[in-house]
Amino acid sequence: MIKTMYIGSGDVKDLLAGKETKGHHELIKRFVSGLKPYYNAKSSPIDACRTGAILEDRYLLSLDDCYYAQFTVFSKEMDVFKASLDFAKLDSGKIVDFDELKAISFGDYLNFMPYKDNNKLLLEKVKKDYKQYYNQVQEQLYCTGLESANLVFIPVFSYDDEENAKRDIGEDEKLKIRIQRDEKVIRSIKERGYIFQQIKNCYR
Repeated sequence: MIKTMYIGSGDVKDLLAGKETKGHHELIKRFVSGLKPYYNAKSSPIDACRTGAILEDRYLLSLDDCYYAQFTVFSKEMDVFKASLDFAKLDSGKIVDFDELKAISFGDYLNFMPYKDNNKLLLEKVKKDYKQYYNQVQEQLYCTGLESANLVFIPVFSYDDEENAKRDIGEDEKLKIRIQRDEKVIRSIKERGYIFQQIKNCYR
């Protein structure tokens, strides 16, 4: 059972949701199930999931060699929290930065363009329209102990797998938004995660 007793960065939306919501209930059931879920996004029948996984591979090719994909880290304070970093930047084995990648529709990407040179306005839009991504990055910052990191949006031009597998992602196709550590959000995450930590402690 202990192997499923973690709150991943992708679980934060359900963790912070109302306690009577379906998502929160599903999180609780998975947490105590003992059945670790296995995801193979590249084989997903959902175009968006499959495309996102393919574009993650392409994005990695555009980064320096000091970046590592799907790097996992647990919080030292509350080890029930586990963050899977899309692209962690390492220096002497330590995480010094990371990119959280989101592939979004071209139309949604264009909606950011009026603010592309103003991180403050971009951040306001993320907090308003993509709050779950903002909260996800906060959980990752909590687990890594970092003060800031990048939330990166790239546009999806096609859902054709072969086309995406050959795509070169240029710098002009990356919208990087610097997210600072938000202690208020992190406190809410920790408060909601407290009971999960207690359960994990009981089953060690």
